Amino acid sequence: MTTVIKVGGARAVDPAGALSDIAALDDDGEDVAVVHGGSTAVDDTLERLGIEPEYVETPSGVVGRFTDAETMKVFEMVFGHLNTQLVAGLQSLDVDAVGLNGVDGKLLHGPRKSAVRVVEDGKKKIRRGDHSGTIKQVNGDLLESLLRDDYVPVAAPPMAGADDNEIVPVNTDADRSAAAIAGELGGTLVLLTDVEGVYEDPDDSDTLIETVETSEEWAALEDAAEGFMSRKIMAAEEALDAGADEVVIADANADEPILSALSGGGTHLHQEALQ
Repeated sequence: MTTVIKVGGARAVDPAGALSDIAALDDDGEDVAVVHGGSTAVDDTLERLGIEPEYVETPSGVVGRFTDAETMKVFEMVFGHLNTQLVAGLQSLDVDAVGLNGVDGKLLHGPRKSAVRVVEDGKKKIRRGDHSGTIKQVNGDLLESLLRDDYVPVAAPPMAGADDNEIVPVNTDADRSAAAIAGELGGTLVLLTDVEGVYEDPDDSDTLIETVETSEEWAALEDAAEGFMSRKIMAAEEALDAGADEVVIADANADEPILSALSGGGTHLHQEALQ
């Protein structure tokens, strides 16, 4: 069984504990694949370049990045840097890590969305010139061949976007990338973030939802999730629908964050909750 780890890109997330746990799992002979984010670093770089990051709201209420051509170049640069840093960190812990983005071997593949529906000033509009995509296929053979040879894949957006007869790099959500990979490989997905898990009351850390096993509990989970957490619940649902056994949302800054999550920490979401 493979454990897929998504390392968050928020400013408050320190990846050191996660890297140490990945090394421990690898040393025990466990199959581990890593996916990382980095949208915060993209925003920081855009601001240093004097470019204002742009976020848009869809008619369904989901807020996401609008990625124009200039932003896409920054996105590729920043994610390439972050990927190399994580791979180097794992190599320093004697983990034979291999860095990939979604374009490599068409690891993450699907259509480019050049136009998106947005809501501006209460009105629905079409914005053109976006460089984003929806993952429809995962190259599981590529990942499984690396895992068989005892490598740890470290993957990240961009994805391989099909645009007419061309393949172009396009933005896609890192949580949903991790979900697609976890669904393809099966096993457990651990989404590391900057909080302990999902809280019934987002302002009260004593209200952690520890496990979700029924449809009623899933509905309560969705009601409780706000902001960035709602996107993680969306990704979790996609992972479970696609074949992952379990999704855990847990604190990246906890002591032994991955090991503690696999041992019961965080919020555990099970397939039967969607049935």
